[in-house]
Amino acid sequence: MMGNGWGAGMGWMWVLWPLVIIATVAVVALLVRSGADRSRPPAPVDQPPAHEADEPTAAAGQPAARRILDERYARGEIDEEDYRARRRRLEEPDA
Repeated sequence: MMGNGWGAGMGWMWVLWPLVIIATVAVVALLVRSGADRSRPPAPVDQPPAHEADEPTAAAGQPAARRILDERYARGEIDEEDYRARRRRLEEPDA
């Protein structure tokens, strides 16, 4: 008898246990990583970051509203007709 069957299966244990440990570490790392992403609130899509919203002009000298309008047009969120109408409205003097 060969040790009641223990000798044939021990070779696989040297392969199995490192795989179990690697898989456990990978799962823990993924859980920690996904938990860190959920702890931050999502940024609003249509609003600039808070530090830019407080400034009356953007870095290029354009009003913040005009810069946002230009970005939305560039991304294809609004068509040319809508862009031009909104741009005219922004350029009108306040009554």
